Amino acid sequence: MNVLHTLQQTFAKVFDLGGPVVAVLIAVSILTTGVVFYKIWQYQQAGVGRHKALQGSVTAWDHADRSQAANLLENSTSYLAPTFRMAMEHHNTPDIRARVEAEAEAQFALLERGFRLLDSVAQLAPLLGLFGTVLGMIEAFQSLQAAGSQVDPSLLAGGIWVALLTTAVGLAVAMPTSVVLSWLEGRMASERILAERGLAAILTPTGQSPSGSLPLYVQAHSKPVAHGA
Repeated sequence: MNVLHTLQQTFAKVFDLGGPVVAVLIAVSILTTGVVFYKIWQYQQAGVGRHKALQGSVTAWDHADRSQAANLLENSTSYLAPTFRMAMEHHNTPDIRARVEAEAEAQFALLERGFRLLDSVAQLAPLLGLFGTVLGMIEAFQSLQAAGSQVDPSLLAGGIWVALLTTAVGLAVAMPTSVVLSWLEGRMASERILAERGLAAILTPTGQSPSGSLPLYVQAHSKPVAHGA
């Protein structure tokens, strides 16, 4: 109860000082922080940036070592592993490229969910802060007009710095959001390049498979049958 009461008092002071605009910006910053932590957790769970086994599988496939490619792919924890497995197992199917590229794009769309919210916050937070500053300046000059000839410079100065507070808060929310969004978008750009190169290597390998065009699963798990058994 004491913690809740302290938070209520703090929020009331912030609201009195910066007005509803600062309160909205603080709420937006809390929401943005939650989204950022969720995206970091999501990237960790999906294995974004951790594709060692996946890349090894593609390299083995490109050198016609289908069995090694299958074994490495089974050990991969990357979110792209199912898409690459589909490409390997159906690499001789006509128009399979469009299907696997669509599957990969669906995975990217899932990982990019929330980017529009972060982009909106990065663009609108400074404007919202500026809006609060304009409102604060209007209020300050109204107070100055009401004072008439009894003008107190401290009254105007106090109104101005309180008004500028909303712009500062808006920039404080927007700048970290923009940096984090650029980092997340950079990670996804690297993921797209990796997926494009990997799928291209699978569907147009440089090596020739010594085992013909058997499905990947059959090549990886088949065992020789002893004669005369």
